[in-house]
Amino acid sequence: MDQPWIRASDADRDRVVATLRRHVGDGRLNLDEFSERAASAYRARTLNELNELTRDLPALDPPAPRAMAHRRVPMLTWVVVAVVLGAALLTASGIATATAMSDMMGGMCQ
Repeated sequence: MDQPWIRASDADRDRVVATLRRHVGDGRLNLDEFSERAASAYRARTLNELNELTRDLPALDPPAPRAMAHRRVPMLTWVVVAVVLGAALLTASGIATATAMSDMMGGMCQ
């Protein structure tokens, strides 16, 4: 960190607490240590204060990217598709019926 005196943002604090939480999951911190450090993180004013909270902990590997899960199409999408297809079918059958009626009427009038 080049400028540790820079003021910490809420996102910086949240990132440190998330890191501490992962260290609890890995067994490096117990819940009391986590609670103390998390409270200090939320009170921290500078990036240096945040760095001090994780200085004795190893750097964590970034979380593994999750495999792209099969996405479900939302129900609303299916409803919209059904309505559009239904409207298209009704329109097509209405046009066919009107054309047939017109042909029939034309044949009757001749």
